[in-house]
Amino acid sequence: MFNIAASPKPPVFTARQLSVDGVPVVRLTDSKRGIEVTILPSLGNIASEIKVHGKNILVFPDVNLSDFQKKPMQTGIPILAPWANRLDDNSFWANGKKYNFDMAVGNVRRDNGGLPIHGLLSGVAWEATRVGADRQSAFVTSRFEFWKHPDLMRQWPFAHTYEMSYRLADGALEVRTTVTNLSEESMPLAVGFHPYYRIPDVPRDQWTLQMPAKSAVVADDRRVPTGEFKPVELPNPLPLKDHTLDDGFTDLERDAQGRALFSIQSGEKRIELVFGPKYPVAVVWEPAGMDFICVEPMTGVTNAINLNHAGKYPGLQTIAAGGEWTESFWIHPVGF
Repeated sequence: MFNIAASPKPPVFTARQLSVDGVPVVRLTDSKRGIEVTILPSLGNIASEIKVHGKNILVFPDVNLSDFQKKPMQTGIPILAPWANRLDDNSFWANGKKYNFDMAVGNVRRDNGGLPIHGLLSGVAWEATRVGADRQSAFVTSRFEFWKHPDLMRQWPFAHTYEMSYRLADGALEVRTTVTNLSEESMPLAVGFHPYYRIPDVPRDQWTLQMPAKSAVVADDRRVPTGEFKPVELPNPLPLKDHTLDDGFTDLERDAQGRALFSIQSGEKRIELVFGPKYPVAVVWEPAGMDFICVEPMTGVTNAINLNHAGKYPGLQTIAAGGEWTESFWIHPVGF
């Protein structure tokens, strides 16, 4: 008799480094749940796809990556750092000192009103330092050494590094970020993420938003917070039909682990969004006429750095000299 060995089962989790249109890509796969995540380390380390059974729950343009590389834009899951959203001036305050941006360098983005917005990391190349998979997960860790870039240090003169890990496990994608302050002074922390979510094949008018916030951020006509807050007056869940938002929310209800749960839902399809405890603020943006919503984890309100200096926002987080900060948020598609 011959013993015929059984063929080994293919692994549930895989992590592959690929080249797509000449652009380096890392693809994380959970074959059991039909989830595939695509990360672009060389293009701002954004996640461009979270596909569930072939349907992308992130917004990303249908273009060749080589063309996207020539003109990167805010899409997928971009990190906003070293400050998120707007500042109220072409300068910021830290440790009692005012730092003016050198606008001639050309790397400070501005909103339609001319205010600095979304930091300095859009489209920069990260280095994938660890890619792997085991029986429980698939993951990629990438690193960006801010201090090695004189054009960035000219605007934000604090030597620091970023490390991000995308980990696919238990049907959810964890986005874990560590910021290490290498400078000799305390560094203000005002980072965040700007994820673009969608429920494929369902118009936004048929979605609802579950939001665990008890306070809304009061902002002026430039969308810059005043330092005041008011009770949230929106229904929960909020039907998105006939609603548009570009607002900040805080005072989040949390579970025993300090995590806050948001969700976007239509029928049986739901995208659960979990913020770790060091993300106390959510900015929600859903502009008119678009089939997406951004539910953005933030370390503080918009313009937290300058509001803190003005004595109007005590919630600014900082990283001590030589210290580090770490936090995660999670994306969990259900029913797709």
